[in-house]
Amino acid sequence: MRLFDLSVPISNRAAEPYPPQIVYHGHEEGARQASEALGVPVNAFPQGRAWAVETVTLSTHNGTHMDAPYHYGPLSEGRPARTIDRIPLEWCYGDGVLLDFSHKEPGASIEVQDVEAALKHIEYVLKPLDIVLIRTDADKKFFDPSYLFAHAGMSAEATRYLLEHGVRLTGIDGWGWDIPLHLQAERYRATGDPSVLWEAHFLGTEIEYLHIEKLANLDLLPRPFGFKVAAFPILVENASGGWVRPVAMFP
Repeated sequence: MRLFDLSVPISNRAAEPYPPQIVYHGHEEGARQASEALGVPVNAFPQGRAWAVETVTLSTHNGTHMDAPYHYGPLSEGRPARTIDRIPLEWCYGDGVLLDFSHKEPGASIEVQDVEAALKHIEYVLKPLDIVLIRTDADKKFFDPSYLFAHAGMSAEATRYLLEHGVRLTGIDGWGWDIPLHLQAERYRATGDPSVLWEAHFLGTEIEYLHIEKLANLDLLPRPFGFKVAAFPILVENASGGWVRPVAMFP
């Protein structure tokens, strides 16, 4: 197998509106902690050094993460929406399909006809439980202030198209699944139509699905299908999302 890491790091340098805060505690500090905890002198440890450890404060939507149906609303398909610890693991491992929209301008909306054209281009027919990955190349801006605005986003109808073909897990290498938030707000101010706000996310209240945001390295995948994706989220109790390290596996 050739393995491809599809994640961005949890990093203090991330260009996210609410970035994580990682405090690094080095080996000397670890020795002081161990000394206090165990009641032994610091010099009992080699060169006065013990464990290194980090303290992290972050959102469940920092870094590469999976949105659970509960993120979109309290109900999905008329039932209580599932939190990340209750999603079907069977949805998180399956055949990967890469759709390349890197030619789209940042902020552009990916529509049904775009998805159909991309599938026709790679000569692929979707089947249930395929894991569809959307490439925009926005991950190249992960440490740049423009990252929030660097991706093309999926429309509600393009998302519906995937879900009606039995897809339950999708992913994108941009900050969000929809078009950038500032463009949603501009559309709302121009039209007064609330349906333009978070439209593809809110579709998850009607059709249950998961999506991964902030993927990376989709440009490195050697072909658009014929590979597996494993993307199991961290088990965060009753949470709307969870961190994930997706891997594409090619024979």
